[in-house]
Amino acid sequence: MLRRIRATKSASVFSAMHFLDFGTRSAIDQSLSRLTKQGRLRRVGRGLYDLPRQHPWLGELSPDPEKAAEAVAEKQGLELRLSGAAAANALGLSEQVPAKTIYQTDGRSRKLSLSGQVVELRHRSPRQMALSAEPTGLIVSALKSLGRKHVDSRQLEDLRENLSAGDRRVLLKELPLTPAWMHPHLRHLATGKEVP
Repeated sequence: MLRRIRATKSASVFSAMHFLDFGTRSAIDQSLSRLTKQGRLRRVGRGLYDLPRQHPWLGELSPDPEKAAEAVAEKQGLELRLSGAAAANALGLSEQVPAKTIYQTDGRSRKLSLSGQVVELRHRSPRQMALSAEPTGLIVSALKSLGRKHVDSRQLEDLRENLSAGDRRVLLKELPLTPAWMHPHLRHLATGKEVP
């Protein structure tokens, strides 16, 4: 188990399902429990583990919330979309670093507590989850977070420069699934036409 974990990035978060090819579920759970008691793994949430990481000055580092959310989604077969201020920050539209990470999901709403950090999963309708995760879903979440009165042309131009031709086609194709107030902004991102 440790060999498989170490072969991936140390910030990854794991659940028992990552080791189902090793044996029975109860044997895997016992191994994870034993490795946790030995301090070789750290339990970061219910059924979630990572390798404890140390920083020379900061001490033990917190688990990566994005990796934890991905592990939960994989474990339960959920779709995730980065939401709100985290989406705006990821796209460079805002310098605000969110206090908590929020994801939209097709599963139930809930909060994950990960060693003192909170990751929130918010249920969204099938229509909202029909958007592709990137670029449309991420852009729509970011623009919602900024609000219709706070989206400026400089932000849109910066974002447009980083979109591929394929991303632009996806934006146009998924335009009917997005809020009406965003249509001029999304058309601009896709085609370069000025926002009226």
